[in-house]
Amino acid sequence: MHVMKQRRRGTNMNQIEMLLDAINNLSPRIPITVDLWTVREIAAYLKRSEAVVRERITALPGFPQAIRLPVAGSKRRGQPLWKAKEVIAWTEKHQENRIA
Repeated sequence: MHVMKQRRRGTNMNQIEMLLDAINNLSPRIPITVDLWTVREIAAYLKRSEAVVRERITALPGFPQAIRLPVAGSKRRGQPLWKAKEVIAWTEKHQENRIA
């Protein structure tokens, strides 16, 4: 019994150490006020597919303008990015009003 408890304790400690390593390797969170979102993040936020966001949502009048950063060594520009705070503000403008 004693040996099994030690093994289990050792396994638990290994799991804890692995979790701590994983936490320490996480990317730092960027504040929402300055974060830039891709189609993927917008899709997750709006609970829509990436295709719907890319093809329909971003094409709507009034949807925030995309930011396209330059790509080194190319005349092309990078993938579209949107200011998270602008997407959130746009979304909140579409909240329905309750009728009392």
